[in-house]
Amino acid sequence: MKRPHLLRVERGAGAFAALVEAAREAGLRVGWLDLESPVSIPEGLAEAAALPVLRAVSARPEATVAVKPRRGAPVLDDLLREHFLGCALVLVHGPAEAPLLAPANDAWLLAGARLSTPDLVLRLKAPTI
Repeated sequence: MKRPHLLRVERGAGAFAALVEAAREAGLRVGWLDLESPVSIPEGLAEAAALPVLRAVSARPEATVAVKPRRGAPVLDDLLREHFLGCALVLVHGPAEAPLLAPANDAWLLAGARLSTPDLVLRLKAPTI
């Protein structure tokens, strides 16, 4: 499995809409992993997840929500393998060992560099950023 680029973010998903859209237009898939926000599980799924099931899933036209019962802290590599296969980039909201990406008006700040959206998308196509 090719590991996606990981970039840590501190702002909400909306702040990265232009980057996600530009990446999509370039044929790249982007994922969002939230390691900070509290999880609110719908009652029916919580009840099912309390059983010894592998997963409890709710699927609707607008979204699919899966609950996987777990013990212990999440393991980043396991999450990437299970949920982000085929992504060129995963934006991680929360604590992660990854460079910080921040929006800066019409550009992006990454590891001390100021990059335009097309330049950042081009870097996402390379093996390393």
